[in-house]
Amino acid sequence: MARDRDEKVMLLTGASRGIGHATVQRFNREGWRVLTCSRHPFPQECPWGGGAENHIQIDLADPKNTMEAIEGIRGLLDGKLHALVNNAGISPKGPDGGRLNTLDTDLRTWGQVFHVNFFASIVLARGLKAELAAAKGSVVNVTSIAGARVHPFAGAAYATSKAALAALTREMAHDFGPLGVRVNAIAPGEIETSILSPGTEKIVEQLPMRRLGQPSEVAAAIFFLCSGESSYISGTEIEINGAQHV
Repeated sequence: MARDRDEKVMLLTGASRGIGHATVQRFNREGWRVLTCSRHPFPQECPWGGGAENHIQIDLADPKNTMEAIEGIRGLLDGKLHALVNNAGISPKGPDGGRLNTLDTDLRTWGQVFHVNFFASIVLARGLKAELAAAKGSVVNVTSIAGARVHPFAGAAYATSKAALAALTREMAHDFGPLGVRVNAIAPGEIETSILSPGTEKIVEQLPMRRLGQPSEVAAAIFFLCSGESSYISGTEIEINGAQHV
């Protein structure tokens, strides 16, 4: 299929629901071509046109599979990648659905969480470095409110992987900056998605804004960081949490 050479292209991991789904819709509405990554085939019920042909099946928990997929992604690009949004994240729960802490999270689980939530971000960015540089593009890493403080629901492996991703964002901003590539992060708080844990309503009662955030509000921040409106913003982490940490 012939492509518009001026069309902007974004690669997004974790697109199937919640923040990722809202992000696809926002960029699609703004006229961007969106490539999505998931370990599952493209879900046919998704509403955006051209989604199936722009979907790459990758198991981000498998570093070998992630590295091997980069050539396939490169083949879908015309030499430029204007934005890479590392949104995929997993937060395993205990058998009873409870939080896994540092005492009861097994080593295999730690490894899976860090591969998806942390290592995949740098593997993709390094693998597509030339395409990002050619577009003077932007990388946005999706961290979490749990990366800064102990959270009642987010597990220890998830929280520490997101804290590591925040530190990686600073390092990447330093290293990718000379290539003309900006790297930032967003740290969502309590966002209204299908994976909210029971008891979240108690947290909402304590929020200064007294409500959950919406996926579309997070998607708007991601779009801002990928647009020319943020052309001198790099190396920062924007909290999207309704003043939860004030």
